[in-house]
Amino acid sequence: YGGGQQQQTSTVVVGQPQTLVLQQTYRDSPVRTTCPSCNADVMTAISFEVGTMAWIVAGCLCLFGFWLCCFIPFLVDGCKDVVHTCPNCNHMVGKFSRM
Repeated sequence: YGGGQQQQTSTVVVGQPQTLVLQQTYRDSPVRTTCPSCNADVMTAISFEVGTMAWIVAGCLCLFGFWLCCFIPFLVDGCKDVVHTCPNCNHMVGKFSRM
């Protein structure tokens, strides 16, 4: 044997830094976010545009015989998609689709 000497080993664990990416949720009201275009911290401006839900509701109204009411979903914001834009550069930063 080697004279009773024992070799000691040590283990070093090196961890990688974790990157946490938060997914912004866009709904019916403005949200605070960072614009990916101009990198400004902004409260989004919202606008409404006709989407799938408005067309489906209008189609159902026509199907059930409500011919005179089939245009109403195109006037009601609750049936439209919500588009979030940056007020500084007008870049679209998110969209909330009803369907």
